[in-house]
Amino acid sequence: MLPLISAQELGSLLPNNNLVLIDARSGPNARAKYEQEHLAGALHVDLDKDLADVKPNPAQGGRHPLPEPEKFAELLGRLGIAPGSHVVVYDDMNGANAASRFWWMLRAAGHAPVQVLDGGYQAAVAAAIPVSSAAEQAKQTGPYPFKAWELPTISMEEVAEVVKDPDYLVVDVRDAARYRGETEPIDLVAGHIPGAVNIPFQQNLTADGTFLSPEALREKYEKVISGRNLEHVVVHCGSGVTACHTALAMDQAGLGIPTLYVGSWSEWSRNDRPIGTGA
Repeated sequence: MLPLISAQELGSLLPNNNLVLIDARSGPNARAKYEQEHLAGALHVDLDKDLADVKPNPAQGGRHPLPEPEKFAELLGRLGIAPGSHVVVYDDMNGANAASRFWWMLRAAGHAPVQVLDGGYQAAVAAAIPVSSAAEQAKQTGPYPFKAWELPTISMEEVAEVVKDPDYLVVDVRDAARYRGETEPIDLVAGHIPGAVNIPFQQNLTADGTFLSPEALREKYEKVISGRNLEHVVVHCGSGVTACHTALAMDQAGLGIPTLYVGSWSEWSRNDRPIGTGA
């Protein structure tokens, strides 16, 4: 199963009792937008409350550290997601915030049948997929049966070592101005991890906000990966959320899923680590 599903493909699946639709729109008004209108049957997840274990000090794991597996397993049970469920998740930011994060977390929980809606909520509405303002009820199950994250992650200390190793590639997916240190709208310090290369996640997308074809994505990333083991490819962003967009793009390309630095710039920049600026 490819990690992306088009709005047309989703429409052809409906209705489907085995399908669990997840609304992962985030931001200060996300819940209100969901309650006002969402894809019919979709259940809402909150980036800060459900998909992260936010700490008072982002220096400890970044702005969106992963929750404990037990907590995520309980969330999946409340959402009615069992090992056989087909999960489709969407947001309204081209998959970058936070549909791809939910996809990565489900894959890291060992759940394979999960897809991100290509083009997101806007594409679904354009394809006339039914919307609703109803209070949706999940078909709750027991906690999802997993005990540890199964996809590779990396610590700040490990990043500091591997970024010096030519056998590794550290990819910063933030926009170029943030990478160069010209602006920093969220974190305290502008710049990048010295030695990291910049491939903004927006480059995964076409002009209409859908992903490039698998062939185009493969050609794009094979050039920069240059034959490295994919576990030696590390992706990061500001807080470990939009980096999952590039992880998804690599998987859509048939390359597999790279290592995720969850703490990302929000952790690195608060720990007296070296700071790079410029291109």
